[in-house]
Amino acid sequence: MATVAPSGSWQSPITVDLLTHGAVTLGAVDASDHGIYWTESRPHEQGRTALVFQPDGGTPADVVPAGFNVRTRVHEYGGGAYWRHGDTVWCSSFDDGRVYRFESPGAAPAPVTPEPPAPNAHRYADGRVSPDGRLIVAVRERHDLDGEPVNELVAFPADGSAAPQSIASSRDFYSSPRISPDGRQLAWTAWDHPLLPFEGTELFVADLAPDGTLSNERRVAGNETESVTQPVWGPEGVLHYINDPNGWWNLYADGAGAVYETDAELAPPQWIFGVSTYTFLPGGRIACVATRRAVDSLEIVDASSGRAEAVELPFTAYTGWSIAQHDGRLVTVAATETEGAAVVTIDPETGEHEVVRRELERAVDPRYVSRPEPIAFPGDGGESYGFFYPPANPEFTAPDDELPPLVVHVHGGPTAHDPPAFDLEVQFLTSRGIAFVDVNYGGSTGYGRAYRDRLRHRWGDVDVNDSAAAAMSLADAGRADPARLLITGGSAGGYTTLLAMGVSDVFAAGISEFGVADLVTFHEDTHKFESRYDEYLIGPWPEARELYCERSPVTHADRISRPLLLLQGLDDKVVPPSQAEAIAAALERNGVPYAYIGFEGEGHGFRGADAIRRALEASLSFMGQLFAFEPADELEPIRIANFQPAAH
Repeated sequence: MATVAPSGSWQSPITVDLLTHGAVTLGAVDASDHGIYWTESRPHEQGRTALVFQPDGGTPADVVPAGFNVRTRVHEYGGGAYWRHGDTVWCSSFDDGRVYRFESPGAAPAPVTPEPPAPNAHRYADGRVSPDGRLIVAVRERHDLDGEPVNELVAFPADGSAAPQSIASSRDFYSSPRISPDGRQLAWTAWDHPLLPFEGTELFVADLAPDGTLSNERRVAGNETESVTQPVWGPEGVLHYINDPNGWWNLYADGAGAVYETDAELAPPQWIFGVSTYTFLPGGRIACVATRRAVDSLEIVDASSGRAEAVELPFTAYTGWSIAQHDGRLVTVAATETEGAAVVTIDPETGEHEVVRRELERAVDPRYVSRPEPIAFPGDGGESYGFFYPPANPEFTAPDDELPPLVVHVHGGPTAHDPPAFDLEVQFLTSRGIAFVDVNYGGSTGYGRAYRDRLRHRWGDVDVNDSAAAAMSLADAGRADPARLLITGGSAGGYTTLLAMGVSDVFAAGISEFGVADLVTFHEDTHKFESRYDEYLIGPWPEARELYCERSPVTHADRISRPLLLLQGLDDKVVPPSQAEAIAAALERNGVPYAYIGFEGEGHGFRGADAIRRALEASLSFMGQLFAFEPADELEPIRIANFQPAAH
């Protein structure tokens, strides 16, 4: 029989060690004629990203040497940090920003871009190699000039025999340089302030000379209100791309118009480079990932008819944002509701699939896994959505008169969404008796542009109101204790957390991870890529300055009266530590219970095992002290300033 124990105090096999020792985050896949490539972000190696190659019939091996971090700082969010031609691979180094060439796994890295005037003064991403293997075209971001960084397209010899030459530099941003199969044309996307790539971009094509110079440039698609992304040359030399003129990211072809139109998103928002959510199959077919109400499926499109059929698979999220073809099979990173992400190969004809590499090699007993339940509730602007995870542990049950605490999770972005996929940090909580809900508030992706645009000029309203509505709908339904509702999130989710704590009386506590606190200073201090994003979210700057102040959590910091935990990377360049420190100072001044933990060496998001461990243990300790339960885990309680626990 199950042991009766307070929610939150249940003993669980999903431990902090399970999350930090050996678990990895799998990223972009690719495939050559001889095997499969993928990236692994490894917390146990200080969060560095390695590139792994598994040859056909062989065992996986790191392409790069120990300590080499395959990441790029372009746009600060990176992506597209490696590319290949045959079995030769080029990787961006996170340490200095240079591009290095690897002739084979384990080979010594050979630099092919010059040493920059300072580490990461020149940054490279999203490269492609010409069919003859001689030329690379890539995005470069320069930080060695006065004013804001300069983004451009550059071309350089693949062997590094000459320095990169700028071939396009008149726009604020560039992405996705793609060379045609005959090597004679280049496609790319570009956009300008104040837009981000998921608001409005343009797609161009030009003739590409052997030395990388461009001529006869023409615009193919896109404008300030259409978001063109993922240009890909088909095997017959026809340029395909994803665009959203009808409110959904669908598939089109140059000169042919729509290839597949449906009420689904065939691409995520382009926060990072190197995203690839469709690929070509024999017989004029195209495999693509389609997202409907935040749930992913793999579909095979007949390009001649525009009809598609879903492949019968258990996966609900394709988390690596990439898909490739290898020897007649598809390669991607995918997760189910009950199993974490894995590199998998899929037979597109039958749906038969095979796991190549799991993020978590040690399986979790399914009896301890909480399965997501889709929820809908009255939101700000119409019906809003989320996924609810009830407590799940076969060995424990709560007292009859107790409802569980509820963690209300607000995703980052805010142009993003949370899918219904296995997440070990969610299960860490639910297996201890704590309920959890992912809120895909108005403004989230995966529901079409109209839903996404609910947040236009209303950040700080819609997200806060929808988060509170989700919490109350679950409390009203008897799924959670209305007195123990906690809101949490990172980055943009941290912003919503901080603001909700100041303007809403729904939440008993909050945990903010690197959350934006002051929209005025954030506008002035943040990096180039997002430096005008707030004009979409709040309003034009400086005309709407008063609104920026009104929507800033620091403006309402003196109204925060309930406990708050602040977690902050001290090397964060996106949301600097000063944002969290301003909130902490107000809480200290007003005698409000709080704890502030800064993480040395961590940026925007925690990658190292020590930081992940400390953040998880601090969060559990914080909840235990506030919600009157004693965690079963052996952990050192954090000190909550200005807090006196209630007598039992």
